[in-house]
Formats: sequence, C-alpha cells, structure tokens
Amino acid sequence: MTSPAAISHDEPARPTLSAVDPDFSVRIPYTGVTVVGINPGGFDDLSGSAQRAIQEAGLIIGSARQLDLLPVGLSAQLKTWPSPLVPAIPVLLASWRFQNIVVLGSGDPMFHGIGTTLAREFEGSFRVLPAPSSVALACAELKWAVNDTEVVSLVTSEPAAIIPALDKGKAFLVLGRDRRTPTDVADVLVAQGQGDATVTVLSDLGSVEAKIVTTSAAEVSAPESSLNILAITPTSSRSLVPGLADDAFDSDGQLTKQHIRALTVSALAPQPGQLLWDVGGGSGSVAIEFLRSTPGTSAICFEQSDLRRARIRHNAEQLGVPHLLVKGAFPTSAPTPDVIFIGGGLTAPGVFEGCWSALPADGVLVANAVTLESASLLYDLHAHYGGTLTQFTVAASHEVGSFRAMKSALPVTQWKITKQL
Repeated sequence: MTSPAAISHDEPARPTLSAVDPDFSVRIPYTGVTVVGINPGGFDDLSGSAQRAIQEAGLIIGSARQLDLLPVGLSAQLKTWPSPLVPAIPVLLASWRFQNIVVLGSGDPMFHGIGTTLAREFEGSFRVLPAPSSVALACAELKWAVNDTEVVSLVTSEPAAIIPALDKGKAFLVLGRDRRTPTDVADVLVAQGQGDATVTVLSDLGSVEAKIVTTSAAEVSAPESSLNILAITPTSSRSLVPGLADDAFDSDGQLTKQHIRALTVSALAPQPGQLLWDVGGGSGSVAIEFLRSTPGTSAICFEQSDLRRARIRHNAEQLGVPHLLVKGAFPTSAPTPDVIFIGGGLTAPGVFEGCWSALPADGVLVANAVTLESASLLYDLHAHYGGTLTQFTVAASHEVGSFRAMKSALPVTQWKITKQL
C-alpha cells in the first residue's frame, strides 16, 4: 500500500482525520466510483459527503497536487494518473471494480474536467460530488453573473480559440492550461489590435495563496502559479454572422466573396456537432465562417495547393478557428461529413462522385458554380438528383467618370440537395 506521506510535498500543511465528522463510520459505504471535486482550499473546504467518500475509499486517484491536499492517515491507496490519461481509465478502474474508488477532480469535475472524460470513456456508472468551479469562484470575485458569462477553455485548445468570444465585444473568462496561458492570450489580444483590453489574472482561487492582478493586455506578465483563470474585457467587436469583409482573409483571389459566402453558409445551415467538408478550399473562407458562426462544429478543407493550404491555416488562426483541419487534394480519407460544400474542382473527375458517395442519408451538399462548364454540370445534376437551383447576381457601385453606376459581378449558380436513400 502506498503511504500518503510518500506523495505529499508539504506534509505539515495537510489536515488530519481528527477534524472529520465522527459519524461517518456508521454509514453504509458507497461501493463504486465517486468523482470528488476539490479546490486549492483542500479537504477542509469539502462538503461532509465528499469528505466521507474520501475516508471510505479503498483507492484514491488524482494528480500529485490534488493528492497533496488530502489528510494524513487515510487507509486508501493513493495513485497518480499515468500519462497518457485517457487510455489508462478503463483498465485502472476495471481492476478495482468491486472497491470504493474516489477520483479527484478540480472544482466541478463536470465542467471541462475529469468527470466529462469519465462519462465519455468509462463504461461503468459513477457519482459526482462537485465543489465550486473555477468559473464560479472567479465570478464571485468579479461580481459577474455566472449565467451571463461566456467561458473559453484553453486546456486543450490553442490561444487563438478566444477570438470568436473576443469578437463579440463582451467580457468573458478563459480557463488556462498552465502559467504561460496569460502571456499567450495577451499576445493574441495584441495581435488582434486589442492591446488596451482589460485582463484580470486570477490565480489559485479558493486557497490562501489566491492572487488577482488586473492590467491591460499589453502589460500582462506570467504569474507564478499554473492554476489561472483570465477575465477579459474587449475594447472592440466584430460580428460572427457570416459575411466578413473580403479583406479579413489573406487570399490569392481564390475566395468566395462576401455576399455569396454569407448566402452559402446560410445554405449549409450549420448545427452544433456537424462536420463540414469544404472541397476546393481556396482561402478557407466558407469553412472558417461555418465554424465561427456555430460553436461545436468542425470542418475539413481539401485543397491541392501547398501554398493555399498554408494560407487556409493562417486565416483560420487569425479568425479564431485553429481547429480547422486542412488536407490535400480530394479525395482522401476523412471522417464521414454531415455537410459538404464544393467550391472548387467541381468539374474534376471523381469530385462530385466522391462527395456524394461519402455523404450519409439526410446529409446536405451545396455546390457553387461560376463558369459555364461548372454551371452546366449543376443543371445536369439537378435534373438527375433533384434539389434546388438558385442563381445569385451581386452588383456594387462603380464610378463612371463623375457619375456612379452599378457593376455586376459574375453570377453564381448554387445547387443544394439533401441526400435521400
């Protein structure tokens, strides 16, 4: 059996069992897996139910930092999570299936925590005893309404993922990954022209070492602690409704223009959980606006040009969707899509056939055509498969000497179809 003392790095600061409710021993112990949320305040800040779960456990699993918060004298074996964590979960818990197990999580384990990982990866049932989340603690300090505060987690995402929340122009919170997160986020803010945005770094909330520092984004420095949550108040905003100005994208001209792009994303009708294939990605504008408009979506851009693939990744990073996946020329292996947009290469052999074959029942396909050849193909596909054909013509004002006239861009023919088996 592993001794608790072997894990502690600060033995004198740990509580003892003498402070625990003496009646816990008369209860019938829960047998199974209990996920207990614990904050830096440690064991003494836990509810009676959470304390009893820890005392009745045969095995307690957590990070070294979390195990250090437990009292001396527990009978349980203590184990730190191995790395990588996810593959170890079923094996570790299955081997203790008939014992009382406690899994320690930070704050509320069902808020970007180990509880959500267990729910996804562990087949057995378990109960959850949460503590206040870091968001609840931060909002309490800031006097912000929790129900009205957006949260962006950078635990597994890149710092650029804050940009969609930043573009809304409303104060929001960021869950940090480590002590570098505050400066990484500040770099994004400065690059987005928001060096004057207010940033509050809240470290070690719930402990006696809690520290709160407010500065401008340009003045943020790395804190000593790795347990941080950031509060950001932007100085400007930019709409998430599809139809960003064309100059928001780095492009070599292969770009679905602003008004047609807005109509195209509207036709794709993104919903949370959907995966988009953007075939012939060009500058990636349709996939990027698809992702920005609807949280919880994912997208893959297929683009044969190395230079354009690099440009798509750059645009995705700058517009806050770094999770956009970019692949080479279509077709290639990829997860099954829910929605497909063909913006380039429509007349290339096998492109439509590969897309149609990959699309599941009730999946949506949208294709745009400008040239006579690609428009003719859409007419033929519409006659064979059905769906709807629409033609868009966009005109903008243009100077003619001292006068103005409307100048039309090339018309765009759009075909949309929902696949029926």
